[in-house]
Amino acid sequence: MTKSLRDRLTEALHTASKADRAIASYMLTDMASLPFETAASIASKVAVSEPTVGRFCRSIGYKGFKDLKRHLKNDMGDQPWLIGDRLRDLQERTRAGEDQLARGLELEMAALVAVYEAAHSPEWHRAVKRLATARQVFAAGFQTERGMAQIFVNQLQYLREGVQLMDLASGNFAELLATTDRDAALVIFEARRYSRHAQMLAEDAKAAGIPVTLITDPYCDWGHAVSDEMFVVPTAVNLFWESTAQMASLANLLVNGVFLELGPDVEDRMNAVARLYGRYTGHVGDAPHPRAEVRRTT
Repeated sequence: MTKSLRDRLTEALHTASKADRAIASYMLTDMASLPFETAASIASKVAVSEPTVGRFCRSIGYKGFKDLKRHLKNDMGDQPWLIGDRLRDLQERTRAGEDQLARGLELEMAALVAVYEAAHSPEWHRAVKRLATARQVFAAGFQTERGMAQIFVNQLQYLREGVQLMDLASGNFAELLATTDRDAALVIFEARRYSRHAQMLAEDAKAAGIPVTLITDPYCDWGHAVSDEMFVVPTAVNLFWESTAQMASLANLLVNGVFLELGPDVEDRMNAVARLYGRYTGHVGDAPHPRAEVRRTT
C-alpha cells in the first residue's frame, strides 16, 4: 500500500537533514493549511529557500510541492478544498489590488478547521480525560499568551475545583513543582518568540512526572520532547502580527470536552460559582446585594 503523506512526513522527522526536518514538522503540524500554501510561502515560514522545499518534496517521493498537494487531496478528502472553493468568488471579485483580507479570511478558516480536526485525535481525548480527573490543573501562559491561559482557567473553574493560573511573580513555580501531590496536569499556551520560562517549566514538569499539554504554533521545534500532547494552532493568517486567536477556540473546545466528560453534575458547581460572583461582583441588571450597597452618610 502506498504510504500516506502523514507517514512520509513522520519518517522524515527521524531521518532527514535539519532543514528537511523543519519542513516536515511544519507540514505535519499544519496539514489543514497545506491546500492554501505554496512552496514559496512554506519556505518563508520555515526560513529555508524555495528550492529546498521542492527538493524535500522529491526526497519523500513526490515530483514537487504541487504533486504533494495533489496526493494530499486524496489523503484528506475535499474539505479544505471546498473552503477554498467557497472563497474563490470573493477572491476573484477583490483581486484587483490583491486583497490581503480575503487571503487572511481563507487562512483563518483553515486554522479553525485544523483546530476542530485536532479535537478528534486520540491525544485530544487523553488530554480531556486528564483535565477532568486530575486533582489539580495548572495553566501557564507567557507574554501575549498569558491572556489565553487566564481565559482557560476562568472557564474551567466554573466546571471543577483545583484549577489555577501559574504565578509568574513568585519566580519559582513552586505551587506545581514543589508539591508532593503528583496527581496534577499542566497546560501551557505559548507562541514564538518562545519564552525561556515556558520550555523550562515544561521540561521540569515532565521530569517530575506531571503530564504536560502544550498549545503552540507550527514553528515550535522543542515542544514534542517536553510534552505529552502538543496541539498546534496555525497562526500565520496574512496579518501584520501572527494571530493566536484560534488558541482561544482550542481552549473553548477543551473546556467543552471537560464539560462533556464530567456530565450533568457540573451544574451544582456552576450554580455555586455563579452565586458567589453575584454576591461579590454582580451582573448588569442584578439587584444590588444587601451587603454590597453603599450606605450614604448624612
